[in-house]
Amino acid sequence: MTADPTPEATPADRPIRVAVLTRDGLADPHNLDAIAELAQVRLCTADDLADAVAGADVLMLWDYFSAALREAWPHAEALRWIHVCAAGVDAMLFDELRTSDVVMTNARGVFDGPIAEFVLASILARDKSLHESRALQREHRWVWRETRRTTGSSALVIGTGAIGRAVARLLRAVGLQVTGAGRTARTDDPDFGTVIATDDLAEHVGAFDNVVAIAPLTEQTAGLVDARVLAAMKPSAHLINVGRGQLVVEADLIEALRDGTIAAASLDVVETEPLPADSPLWDLDQVAISAHMSGDVVGWRDELADQFLAHLRRYAAGQAPDHPVDKERGYVR
Repeated sequence: MTADPTPEATPADRPIRVAVLTRDGLADPHNLDAIAELAQVRLCTADDLADAVAGADVLMLWDYFSAALREAWPHAEALRWIHVCAAGVDAMLFDELRTSDVVMTNARGVFDGPIAEFVLASILARDKSLHESRALQREHRWVWRETRRTTGSSALVIGTGAIGRAVARLLRAVGLQVTGAGRTARTDDPDFGTVIATDDLAEHVGAFDNVVAIAPLTEQTAGLVDARVLAAMKPSAHLINVGRGQLVVEADLIEALRDGTIAAASLDVVETEPLPADSPLWDLDQVAISAHMSGDVVGWRDELADQFLAHLRRYAAGQAPDHPVDKERGYVR
C-alpha cells in the first residue's frame, strides 16, 4: 500500500524540504523563486545528491534521465514524494523504490500533444516523400513521383496511455484508421475503439500501414518489436518509435530494413543514445532519425517547471499530487 505523500508527515515546525537534482550545463527551473516560497530548496547534482536528499521530503528530478538516486537511496529516509520531469520513469526505478511508500509522479500531459504532432509529421513526411524530395533538392534534381494518400491508411499505436491516446485522436482527425495495442484486448475503448493485446502483436501487425511504438519501457515491453513482429508487418509498412529505443530490437530492425521486410522507419529513440556514429541506421535511406526530441517544443522546460510548482502547491495545501505512477508497472494507470 502506498502512503499519502502529504505534509502530515512533515513536522509543523519546519518548512517542506525539496531537493532539486540538476546537472552541469542544464539551466535551473525558471520558477525557483516561486518554489522557494513554498519550500526550502536544495539544488544539487548527482555528486552531492546523497547530502541534498538527506532529510528532504520531496525530490524533483530536473535531470530526468539520472539514475543517481539508487546510490543515494540510503540517505533518503524522510522522502515522501519524487517528481520526474519526464513521461518515462524507467531510468529511475529500482527495487527499493518500487517497494517503498514514496509516491512518484511524472510529467503526465506535457508531452502528449507535441508527440502526437511529431508522429503525424513522420507519417506525412514518409507518405509525401518529403525526405526524398529534400535529398533530390540538394542534388539539384527535378524528379516527378507519385505519393501515398494518408487519409484512409491505417495505424497501430502500441501503448494506450495518455500519449498514445493523443496520437490516436490526432491521427483519426486526419482520416487514419487507428487501432491500439495494450496489456489487455478490448473493443469499446473511447479513443482506439479496438485494442489488441501486445502479447498477440505478431498476429495482428500485418494489417497496418504505420506501426507507432509509444509504450512505456517495462520488463514486458522491452524488445516487444522483434524479428517475429517485423516479419509479420506489411512489406510497405512504416515503423515509428517515439517511446524508448529498447522497445525495438535494433539488430532485427536493421536486418528487416536491409532485406525489405519493412519499407521505412522513423526513429526518435534508439537503443544507445546518442546513436553511435558507426551505426548502420545512419546510412539506410529509408530511415529518418531524430535526436529524442519528439516532445520537446519551444517552452517545454518551463511547462515542466510550472507543472511541478502546481503539484507542490497541492502538496503544501495538504493534498496528494495528481496521477501517481504505478511503480510496479512503471507508468500512470
